[in-house]
Amino acid sequence: MATAAPVTGIERQRIFRQLLEQVTASRAATDALFKIVRPEALYDRPIAERHRTVFYIGHLEAFDLNLLGPALGLKPFQPEFDRLFAFGIDPVGGGLPQDQPSDWPGLEQVAAYVRRVRTSLDDYLARPGMAAEPGMATLLQVAIEHRWMHAETLAYMFHQLPLERKIAPTEPAQTESRGVTPRMVEIPPGAATLGRPRAKGEEGFGWDNEFEAHTVEVPGFGIDVYNVTNRQFLEFVRAGGYSEKSLWSPADWQWLQSEGVRHPRFWVAKGNGKEWSWRAMFSERPLPLDWPVYVSHAEASAYARWQGQALPTEAQFHRAAYGSPNGQAGEREYPWGDQLPSESRGNFDFQGWDPAPAGSYPAGRSAFGVEDLVGNGWEWTATVFAPFPGFQPFPFYPGYSANFFDGEHYLMKGGSSRTAACMLRRSFRNWFQPHYPFVYATFRCVTVSG
Repeated sequence: MATAAPVTGIERQRIFRQLLEQVTASRAATDALFKIVRPEALYDRPIAERHRTVFYIGHLEAFDLNLLGPALGLKPFQPEFDRLFAFGIDPVGGGLPQDQPSDWPGLEQVAAYVRRVRTSLDDYLARPGMAAEPGMATLLQVAIEHRWMHAETLAYMFHQLPLERKIAPTEPAQTESRGVTPRMVEIPPGAATLGRPRAKGEEGFGWDNEFEAHTVEVPGFGIDVYNVTNRQFLEFVRAGGYSEKSLWSPADWQWLQSEGVRHPRFWVAKGNGKEWSWRAMFSERPLPLDWPVYVSHAEASAYARWQGQALPTEAQFHRAAYGSPNGQAGEREYPWGDQLPSESRGNFDFQGWDPAPAGSYPAGRSAFGVEDLVGNGWEWTATVFAPFPGFQPFPFYPGYSANFFDGEHYLMKGGSSRTAACMLRRSFRNWFQPHYPFVYATFRCVTVSG
């Protein structure tokens, strides 16, 4: 494998300045996000399995301090807050948190902690020679992407808050539906490259689970051109899909019965289930039939079985998204080519709060004509989240991925409307447990060719 060219001092300085700008931009984004929650709701728990909102106000700074502080030689000044806000909750399995609002510090105390952490980190990062510190660029990229991840996590958490507990900003105009017809396209056999090579230089950041790059051969298969829509999933609901035990794995069926799940979390039943609404971020509206359906992995799998199909594997997704009909043409960086993400290519990078109709971004289609592979909703795969060959955990964050190699998490690819552009790279991997219904996740189906 070729090694990356040495990075010059000038280039290193340029990269470091860009990273500091990204730190500022990501902070501004999460600060703005907390402002859509009414002050009296900041101690609410929008999702029972997760922390109260106040935790996340402190968590973003505590994470940065706990990550960067040791490398910078910064001594703790409020260690009890560093510990209190250090870790979130893996949202399934085990008892629900029982803490009360009174167990958390006041907002003034948390705000003072946030200000002091930011000031301390910024003062240290502004010191001469910081750009040349070994590993500093990687640590900053971890901090930046961690914050962008939480910008999305907070969005789907706040989606669950009652409408009156939020302050609605001006929403962008809704995208008009193209009225696409569901269909499949055949993907010929070919190679798919998963992961990324380690020798990419300082601009080639990836999380530990993204390495090492390796190639797999993928047999031919058919795949949906568009994500499964609310209209299609409504047929499954009306056909009694939630009552047909044979469509669900034993664990999924047990979850369905114990939780009383009868429809997607984002749907609201009206008129004894004869009519449906959709729980948008700042309103409730008639079910948008052309939008991609947001469901758990369990629900996506049951629908695929009902159709006599399956969810795509990670390798199949990569082949459909980044491959080319002529294998010698190579693989693309993005489904549409090698150009950086832009708003014409898909519904991502915080363009809106809710999905757009399926097929709204033809400029983002892959070489095989598959659309919406990036943005508009993460896509469930049939692949259990696991390490690639050659996996090495981050020494400064060993549990980031390794703690979830438990056979209980499924891989998601693509991105949603609330996914930052920097995480749209093809090697990025997201994962959740199969019964978690809150995330902006949709799916498409595949069939085996031949």
